[in-house]
This record gives sequence, structure tokens and C-alpha cells, in this order.
Amino acid sequence: MKIQCEGLTKKYFTKTAVDHVNLELDGGHIYALLGPNGSGKSTLMKLLSGLVKRTEGEILIDGQEFSCKAREDISYTPTEPFFYSYMRISDVGSFYEDFYQDFDRERYGQLIRNMELGMEMKVRSLSSGMLAKVKIAAAMARKSKLILLDEPFNGIDLLSRDALANAIIGEMDQTSSLVISSHMVEELESIIDTAIFMKDGKIEEMCDVEALRMKENKSVADKYREIYSEV
Repeated sequence: MKIQCEGLTKKYFTKTAVDHVNLELDGGHIYALLGPNGSGKSTLMKLLSGLVKRTEGEILIDGQEFSCKAREDISYTPTEPFFYSYMRISDVGSFYEDFYQDFDRERYGQLIRNMELGMEMKVRSLSSGMLAKVKIAAAMARKSKLILLDEPFNGIDLLSRDALANAIIGEMDQTSSLVISSHMVEELESIIDTAIFMKDGKIEEMCDVEALRMKENKSVADKYREIYSEV
């Protein structure tokens, strides 16, 4: 699946959150969407998922104009919790199963077990880190061609982040694209192959992580500091 953005723009009254973005995402890649708060990362993800309407520009899916049908192949997980407090983890699976035809209940159960959670646990009793695990399990249990995870590691301790990163890599389909927005640059470096840096609603730079290491002798964190040192 190839996603192309051409002149993609989103304005909220006088504020331009995403400013004429040109971007191409290919299947089989894991992208990091990086930048400080207010750089436009979350808005770009919502545009790609179809949750907000673009002001200008185009989104093309395999060369075709973005449509309601295309949204069925996109899984978006926001930063904010979106489960009802009375739910059990098993109910979250049922909720997803009702809404998404591509949801794999067996895969969801396996991911929940791998994350050392129980199906009978209540959402209201979960810590922020546990909730983050449930959100990731639900997103990765769909057979989506584009997976968007907005700040998925928030509230999760270091060891759990490592386990989640391994789970994400293990569940990735070679034809799917994964975009992860995060402030935890160092944790992402080991799992991503492409870094996208946003600044003031624009794509400041997009680089291949391996080429960055080999040609510039820099890590993604080094590049982040270089771009945003004055922000």
C-alpha cells in the first residue's frame, strides 16, 4: 500500500496545523514521526486516518483519491484513552470485533497474554501503562495496511517499552506501513527505518535511519537535537 500526500494542509481558523505537506509512505516500513509539541504530528495522523477534513491538498491511496473504503485499511490509535471504564479487556476485543471486519480476536488474545495482562481485568483498574498496552494490542490485532500509533509509549516503563517494541516488530506485516509518533526518540531508533521530522506544520526533513548512521555518523537523537535545538 502506497500513501501519498500532496500539498496536504489543515487550518483551524487562523492557525495552520499542517502546512502543504508532501509525503510518501510505502508498505513494509516503520516510520517515526518526530517533533516537539505543536509541530503538527497528531493533526497529520488524524488527516491520514480520515478523522479530520483537510483544508487543501490530496491524500492518494495506491494512486486513488482517499475514500471511505480506504479508511477500512487504516488503524489509528490516539494518545487519549477511548475505552469505557466498565469494560473488561475482553470487552475491548468485542468492541473492536463489532466495528472492524479485519480484527483478529485470536491475535488480540495472544498479544494481551504476551503483555502479561488478563482478559478479565477491568479498564478502570488499569494503570496508564497497562491502558497503552491494550490500545497497542487492539491496533496490532487488525490486518490494517496503515497503522498509526500516536505517542504509544506514554506512561510505560523502560522494560515494558522494550517488550512493546518487540511485539510491534513481531506483528508487522511486510506489506503494511507503521507510523509511530513519539517524544521518546532513543527508544524508537532500534525499530524504525525512516525518520520524519516535523516543524511548524511542515516536513522539515525525512531520512533513512541507516543512511543517517553511515553517511553522517549521526543517530536519530543527534538529528533531532540538530533540527530542534532552537525550538
